[in-house]
Parts: sequence; C-alpha cells; structure tokens
Amino acid sequence: MKMILPEKKYKIALVGYRLSGGGGDKVMANLSLFFEKSGIEIHNIIVLDSVGYCYSGRLINLGQLKNDSNGFGNKLKRLLFLRQYLNENKFDFIIDFRPRKKVFQELIIARFIYKAKTIFTIHSFLIDYYIPKNVWLAKLIYKKSYAAVTIVNQVQELIENQYHLKNVITIPNPINLDEVNERSNEIIAVDFEYIIAVGQYENSIKQFDKLIQSYAGSILSKKEIHLIILGNGNREELEKTAKDNAVYEYVHLLGFQDNPYKYLKKALYLVLSSLNEGFPNVILEALACEIPVVAFDCETGPSEMIIHEKNGILVENQNFKKLTEAINLLIEDKDLYLFCKKNALESIQHFSLDKIGKQWLDLMQIKKNEGNE
Repeated sequence: MKMILPEKKYKIALVGYRLSGGGGDKVMANLSLFFEKSGIEIHNIIVLDSVGYCYSGRLINLGQLKNDSNGFGNKLKRLLFLRQYLNENKFDFIIDFRPRKKVFQELIIARFIYKAKTIFTIHSFLIDYYIPKNVWLAKLIYKKSYAAVTIVNQVQELIENQYHLKNVITIPNPINLDEVNERSNEIIAVDFEYIIAVGQYENSIKQFDKLIQSYAGSILSKKEIHLIILGNGNREELEKTAKDNAVYEYVHLLGFQDNPYKYLKKALYLVLSSLNEGFPNVILEALACEIPVVAFDCETGPSEMIIHEKNGILVENQNFKKLTEAINLLIEDKDLYLFCKKNALESIQHFSLDKIGKQWLDLMQIKKNEGNE
C-alpha cells in the first residue's frame, strides 16, 4: 500500500517597515491574509511599532525593542535579534517590503542576516528608495536573491536596463475586495456631494496644493460639490491655498482615516494629482468602491488601472489645465460619468487578492492548499 505523505507546511517571513499607512505595508498585510488562507505559516516582522491594517499570522514587532536614543548599540541589538529569530525559524522564504536606502546596512542584511530564499519588492518608480545607484553594490544585494518583484513593467524594464539583473519580475499590487465590500458601507457624517483625494499631506509628490487650485478653477464649488482630502500632514499650507483661492468652505482636510473606503464609496469620483507614483493602491480602492478616477498619466501605475473614458479619465501628465477640464467633464457629461461608474468594479477584477496571490504562489512554486479555504 502506497503511503500518502502530508503536504509540506511552508513558512514565510514578511518583513516590512510597519503595518499601517503605506502602500507597500498594505500589500504586505493583504498577502499575509492570502498566504495564511492558503495554508502557509506567516510571520510578520516590522521595524516600527505601528499597526493599523488587518493581517494574519504572528507579529514580531522590532519597534518595541527600539529605545529613545536609537544608537548603534540599540540598532545592533535589533539586528542580532532578527538574525536569531530567522535562524531559529528556518523560513522557506523571506519577502522584504521595506524601503532600503541605507546601503551598507542592507548589504549586511542581505548577505549575512537573510539565509532563506529572499524576495525583495520595489514599490515605487523612484527606485533609489530600494536599490543603490552603484551597480556593483546593487548586484551584491540583489543578484543572489530569489527574485526582485516590481509592481509595473516600466519599473522592471528600468531595473533590468540599469542593473542588468536577470531575476526581476512584475506582480501588481492586489486589492482585497472582501474587505472593501465589508467596510465601505459604514455611515459617514457628510451631508454634501464631494470628490475625494487620498495621500499624505507632507508628501509634495501628491501636489494637493495644486489640486486645490485646479478644484478652485473648476465649476464644482459653484455647484456645491466639495473636495475632501484624506491623509496626515501639515494642514496650514493647504488651508492657506484654499483660502487664497476662495474655496476654503468647500475643502475639507479630514486627516488619516483607518477606513477610507466609506469615504470613497460616497464620493462622486477620486482625483489623483501626483507628480509620480509606483502602483497607487488608492486607484484600485476607488474603483473597488465603484467610483471613477481622474488621474494624471504619471509614472507609474495609473495607466495600468485606468481605461480612458471607460472607468475614468487619464489626463496628460502634469497638465493642470487639463486636470481642471477633466474634473469638470465628469460633472457635465452625466452619461460618461455613469458609464465609467458602471464599469469601475468589473475593470479591476484581475487585481483581486486571490488572483494576485496566485501569482506569488507561482513565483515561489507553492501549491495552494485548498483545504484551508
């Protein structure tokens, strides 16, 4: 009689900056849910003591070992703790979602701390946040890794051309449609029509000051349609811009919201006015909430998700006059607006967590354990 051996139980360490706030952090949290559902043992290791997203698996919070001085001794203590933890657990894979700007620190981690098959992720068009400019140092960190995962093909091509790496692959960010559906119907205390933007105020890349100017030049305030901006940062500059452009009473800075979906769901549409992006999750989140998107065709991401005049409008990159025209168009052309709104959810089904999670399993050659569904 042939003996049937049990399927191997894989162990994966997800290493992130934190589990709140950032797009890469959200991807890490979502993949932890998918991997555990697929029968994989997940350990979430974070650098900062900050948790806001739902996740699955064990949490190892290195931020709780950080003291006020954060001196060399304290950093070394955390690094040695990490090495011991990884050695004791004998992971099959390590997936690193962190920005990696401290070159020699990352060289030590890649060569001497990470012993399992390692996958590095690059979550921005600004690859300097993840890969050193020096090609020799970059190869020391990345060449022996299992893979480097980018979020759009443009970034993959950029890395391959600049660093001549052979182990680069593109896997887009996933959207957890179940979470969006569950949380988007919560009640909000807003009794007016509005459009919405989401991002960190202190991040000049989002260009919210210029967005307010474009909004002020549109027909929206005259039609009593407001602008809501979600995110943390210094409010003073944006409030001044709103006052200077005579739209202060129509612009609402609501700060960070742990549930942005309920605001997205009730909005007319999302506006993305960024200078550049990687793969902006907020576009997926807006479309999942069944609202269209107006976005600059910036590098990179928007053109991967927005089909012009089918689920939103792609605007000539950094042309704020055209942005104002697009903001007006989705109000003036009701048929176009309703057409884009109707197509929004269906247009992103291929970015669902199950479909993107399957691409990760295929990369690691792990068969999904259907018994854990």
